[in-house]
Amino acid sequence: MFKNIIILMTALAIFLINGCSTLPKDFDRPLSYAYTDTDGTRLGADRREEIKAHPGQSGFLLLGNGLDAFLARAVLAHSAERSIDVQYYLYHNDLVGALFTDQLLKAADRGVRVRLLVDDMGLTGKDLASTILDSHPNMEVRIFNPFSRKTGRMLQLVTRMGSVTRRMHNKSFTVDNQVSILGGRNIGNEYFEADPGLAFADLDVLAIGSVTKQVSTSFDKYWNSELAYPVSVLKDKPVTPDEIEQKRQELNEFVAQQADSEYLQALKNSSLAKDIRNNQVIFKWGEADVIYDEPEKILKDFDQTQYHLSTQLKPYWENVQKELIIFSPYFVPGKSGTAFLTRLAQRGVRVRILTNSLSSNDVGIVHAGYSKYRKKLLRAGVQLYEMNKQLTRKQRKEKKGKGGSSKASLHAKSFVFDRNKIFIGSLNLDPRALVHNTEIGVVISSTEIAVEMSDWFDENIGKIAFRLELIKGKNGSEQIQWHGVVDGKEHTFDVDPYTGFWRRFGIGFMSILPIESQL
Repeated sequence: MFKNIIILMTALAIFLINGCSTLPKDFDRPLSYAYTDTDGTRLGADRREEIKAHPGQSGFLLLGNGLDAFLARAVLAHSAERSIDVQYYLYHNDLVGALFTDQLLKAADRGVRVRLLVDDMGLTGKDLASTILDSHPNMEVRIFNPFSRKTGRMLQLVTRMGSVTRRMHNKSFTVDNQVSILGGRNIGNEYFEADPGLAFADLDVLAIGSVTKQVSTSFDKYWNSELAYPVSVLKDKPVTPDEIEQKRQELNEFVAQQADSEYLQALKNSSLAKDIRNNQVIFKWGEADVIYDEPEKILKDFDQTQYHLSTQLKPYWENVQKELIIFSPYFVPGKSGTAFLTRLAQRGVRVRILTNSLSSNDVGIVHAGYSKYRKKLLRAGVQLYEMNKQLTRKQRKEKKGKGGSSKASLHAKSFVFDRNKIFIGSLNLDPRALVHNTEIGVVISSTEIAVEMSDWFDENIGKIAFRLELIKGKNGSEQIQWHGVVDGKEHTFDVDPYTGFWRRFGIGFMSILPIESQL
């Protein structure tokens, strides 16, 4: 009996070891870098004089509307002459994903070099499509920190804990090394207001000037990293010409069917699309620094913070004097973050935080890590706001599938420091973003943009979010109340809005589990 157990355990150990060691080895990973001689492209020539007139600065356009964010990417891809560099955590095969892919392929057809780098977390079952894109002579696809294709992903999440559980969360889009878009959006319907069930409130920034070169430097580091695998080495069999032709035909037919859609019509007729094409975008200028985790972060121990974006961002937090505004959809401050925000509030800094409510959060378990710090933050004078889905259950049922999204959720990741500096990027304030994953963002020194964002917060926070208040009872007990607008009227909740008992119970139970470091 004991002998049989030993044999079984040995076989299991061999199986697990094999599951961890089946990534390809000894393959070519040709180095390539952003083109530096692109000033003669249209995108380079159009703004050359304006950039010269703002030495040491970059120009910015905020993209808060999902449709505008799609149009900006599509028009820039259509304008590309030399190169397009694309880096995303998630890349969905839906309406927006198909329209975006179509623009990349059309650019490649024109001779534009397209480099597409995607994290592997959301690519289950998509190797064929990725390999077909990679088969284009002007397009190359690489997968960052891939799972083995010879072992189930769930098993690898256990056997490769600390490896495949650390992901590339970066989001950037750069054309001709002249224009970049950074922010919170992945490629998919929900990020561009095209999903009838879920609309993410998100934020990107379109940038020209020296910022773009910094984004390209970051992209090249990830592209040439040992963690970036050409998709062709992950798939056992090469794609056939028939498969390539069939998939391209299917894409062409799908795009043709969308000719009357809001997205393709706006691509032709919207004011933003016309402004970008006609070089009439009005940029706001300021000094800026692109900050990002080094790709090696994923391979290093957590305490090697020289590879971390947070080390570069730390001085901006510590130098806040009067006001700090935080937009973070997944907010898990932990003990150290709570203590830091408490110290800020105690020395007179006005700290205001917008995050998701339990009902608006698309990752409920993250709320378990956040909710246990609410009372401490409120007690210290930190002002908390949680996203209001805005629709009652009846309204959501009536609206779902009939145009427009049925649920609103915060996805923007941005911080405003003293109304003169702003961070916009992919970084959530939670352990997974700060410690495990890699991120990118830009810190912009622009009072104009910072005041614009701060004023927007002042004017809209009461319409889009619940304000949390800590109520003290006569016996010294403390209870949170949520104040917000429901059906156009002021309303107060004594429990998390729009939630049932069992959901609250489940979140409360998870909040006592030792899982915070993984959130």
